[in-house]
Amino acid sequence: MSDGANYDPRYLAGIVLFNRGDFFEAHEAWESLWMDTFGPEKQFYQGLIQAAVGLCHFCNGNLRGAAKLYRSSRDYMERYGAVCQGLDLTRFWRQMERCFAELLATPEPAPGLTPHDDLIPEIELDPPPAEWPDPAAFVEE
Repeated sequence: MSDGANYDPRYLAGIVLFNRGDFFEAHEAWESLWMDTFGPEKQFYQGLIQAAVGLCHFCNGNLRGAAKLYRSSRDYMERYGAVCQGLDLTRFWRQMERCFAELLATPEPAPGLTPHDDLIPEIELDPPPAEWPDPAAFVEE
């Protein structure tokens, strides 16, 4: 687990955006970090990116894309155990499971299905960072 002082600001900016429901923008912030990562956490960031894009698709009604990215995101993140980069992955995936449950319950979900607002996951870090960055600095206009 990373010390709060060592969190990359792009990681933190992505979390702020994700928690706002700005899933595409979170993906952009994390993609920059993913491209610059060559160590063992590269696939962790890829999993976060795919989770964000999966939620973006789900919110926009692309149910097939949402289900596909949910599964690939989970596959990428399984190898990291219970906690990575301060993120409780057990808790995060429990939230994702609840959010996607109706979508994944049937091979042909009803058109127009979207996630329930109260089931959309929220990312918390332990330890929390000393300071959260302004995410606007990490996404392109």
